[in-house]
Amino acid sequence: MTSLAGPRTKTRRRLDAGWSLLVSDAGQYAAPADIPATGRRLAAAVPGTVAEALETAGRFDPTQPLPLADRDFWYFLDLTGETPGPYRLVFDGLAVIAEVFLNSERILESRSQFVSNDIPVTLRGEDNLAIAFRALNPHLKASGPRAKWRPQMITPPGMRMVRATLLGHMPGWCPEIDAIGPWRPIHLVRQGGIEVDELRMGASLNAEGHGVLDLSFRFSGRATDLRIACGTQQAPVMISAEGGLHAHLTLTDVQPWWPHTHGEPHLYPVSLIADGAAHPLGKVGFRNVSLDQGADGKGFGIEINAMPVFSRGAVWTTADIVRLPGGRSDYEPWLKLAREAGMNMIRIGGTMAYESREFFEVCDELGIMVWQDFMFANFDYPVADPEFADLVKREAEDLLKSLQGSPSLTVLCGGSEIYQQAAMMGMPQKSWSGPLTEELLPAVYEAYRPDVIYVPNSPFGGAMPFSPNEGITHYYGVGAYCRSLDDARRANVRFAAESLAFAHVPEQATLDAHLPVPAVHDPRWKARVPRDRGASWDFEDIRDHYLQDLYGLDPARLRREDPVRYLDFSRAVTAEVAEATYAEWRRPGSSCAGALVWTLQDLLPGAGWGVIDSTGLPKPVWHGMRRAFRPVQVVFSDEGTNGLYVHVINETAGDLSLRLEVSALRDGIQPAVSGTRDILVSARGGQSIAATDLFGAFFDTAYAFRFGPPSHDVTVARLMDGDDEIASAFHFPRGRMAAMHAANLTTELGSDASGPFVAISTDRLAQSVNLGFEGFIPDDNWFHLAPGKPKLVRFARHGEGDERPTGEIRQLGSSNVIRL
Repeated sequence: MTSLAGPRTKTRRRLDAGWSLLVSDAGQYAAPADIPATGRRLAAAVPGTVAEALETAGRFDPTQPLPLADRDFWYFLDLTGETPGPYRLVFDGLAVIAEVFLNSERILESRSQFVSNDIPVTLRGEDNLAIAFRALNPHLKASGPRAKWRPQMITPPGMRMVRATLLGHMPGWCPEIDAIGPWRPIHLVRQGGIEVDELRMGASLNAEGHGVLDLSFRFSGRATDLRIACGTQQAPVMISAEGGLHAHLTLTDVQPWWPHTHGEPHLYPVSLIADGAAHPLGKVGFRNVSLDQGADGKGFGIEINAMPVFSRGAVWTTADIVRLPGGRSDYEPWLKLAREAGMNMIRIGGTMAYESREFFEVCDELGIMVWQDFMFANFDYPVADPEFADLVKREAEDLLKSLQGSPSLTVLCGGSEIYQQAAMMGMPQKSWSGPLTEELLPAVYEAYRPDVIYVPNSPFGGAMPFSPNEGITHYYGVGAYCRSLDDARRANVRFAAESLAFAHVPEQATLDAHLPVPAVHDPRWKARVPRDRGASWDFEDIRDHYLQDLYGLDPARLRREDPVRYLDFSRAVTAEVAEATYAEWRRPGSSCAGALVWTLQDLLPGAGWGVIDSTGLPKPVWHGMRRAFRPVQVVFSDEGTNGLYVHVINETAGDLSLRLEVSALRDGIQPAVSGTRDILVSARGGQSIAATDLFGAFFDTAYAFRFGPPSHDVTVARLMDGDDEIASAFHFPRGRMAAMHAANLTTELGSDASGPFVAISTDRLAQSVNLGFEGFIPDDNWFHLAPGKPKLVRFARHGEGDERPTGEIRQLGSSNVIRL
């Protein structure tokens, strides 16, 4: 239920301040009356977690977490000064097994982290609120229906019996921090205010492009005139035959909501007008979501407003593994970096936790689509148990009630790798699915958000649920399975809800500040490197495989003899893999309609899966993805004896007149052949051009025919808008090491109305030019630079530091350093 503040009275307030925490043995106290007044208590943040409170008190280290699931934790709050009378206590989320006491009387027992509870109470003016979070371990050991299979990734197996996040229960990549406590806000609501319940708010575009807003709700409070306002228009609230309230508006002058890569994410405020007073209901965006499965019915392409959108982005973990926070200020830094990288989709996977409405509001504003898994992963869940099924239904309803009208919500998914887990363990197809993902969750989806796409599971489709050539896959052919880069095409990927997991090395500034130990050899370093539980390899081994594959270097020898150089090649290689793979997936004619990287952010400083480290600093791979995700892009594809092709992509709403320049360089400097063409790239379109068409004659650009010694070591494509370079691409016919040159870089540091910048020029090809400027994030980094026009790199502030950028500029494979 939503309480709306009227013009003179506030009926709802958050109970954030004044909480204390007591740690006790499991079952030591049955009720608050049993607890001695002399027990040591800690200050505790609410919303917050036990781990957060203990860390603040210096009693918990997230890098070496103590187990918490074997203790009880008591939260206390004195409610004094409230006017006696009827109220409601609203708990947005209690993790996990919780009992709530008011004045020593138990008023609630909650058994799910993911449901809200709304409890009517009567306050007397001097009241005491207590919450006991009971030890989780006994519930994990409780007997239940026999599982058909037992996943290796998640421990303990009893997690299938409780409704709680799997964060903290996936050894090998996630710190084993138990999520316990009042992790979402607690509200005190005074009875008698204006309130809206069971709100349904749908916003779409009709055939004429007009905005259509439909609302239905229940209303309590006193008002003689109710209207709904959206934008500049209003409509009266009508009473249905069943007694419910509803309103319908058609807005002729709305601008659609788009992912930011394809347009502007326009939003419109919606308010309930009660006797002339406005009560905000939130914001909506007018857009239509549809699914294009292609001519063969095997694809998975998302369309927004009937326009195909190549979905790219990453899988979300959490803003903070200790706190599991849910506020706008927690989400904004991560999501803004996602947008700056060109990501237009974030997936909240089934192994994580539901994020709050604020997460979606930020995504609404930034134009980032959200793929939302329900919090189910890998297990065979006991949905035949009526009590368990009821909790599942409540959590799904609570989630979708909170997301009414949010245009960023694009895909709802029944969970992660349930079907895959069963299939990989040899179970028959009838065992993969079940009523959870085929009946229970779809029914809630149909009732609350039928305007988005629903899929039963991720991955899903094909001869096996994880087959990349049909439906949705988790693609690790390039990556964990150590396939060559051209497997990205051979696999015929349709949509990768996960892909490209590597142990990405952070920038040196993060390692110096948070992990100053020898790379790879030190156990403290290795503890931060993700691995699949039980595997004989980790994701650093995967990165090393591609380091050797792309650069021909022996990783083990390199890190022994030159650890600094090893780390730089390790940083460069995952950016190179990401750019090359997305170039394949985004080219015109590709079967792929989207791919998300695993994952957006690390949970601790180190070489984790995240493309942003846990301090919020982008890793080198983030910059590679930023280049790969440009809405206006140029990429190469090596078509063997068909030659080298150049592909130009324009996702914007307007036609673009551009100039394409392609040069094959000998020794990284001398054009062996070159060509230029003025091209018109249609809106939302693309072109594919054979490089030889630009040259006007045969030239073995791909070095496929090998009639003699190669005449060049790199081919460079530039996409120009007048004198401005929009995008560039590089192809290495004999590999990257054959084109590794010690270039002479020249730099000029300056500043203008847009802020500080550095102009960088080179006399020949320089690979993976990288800038280390503490306190600043460059708008491009770890990039290749060809001779010609200087490249302008601008800086944005990141944390504290000097007003003027100072630092070093290096290039891969060279000891030359420029200090500014």
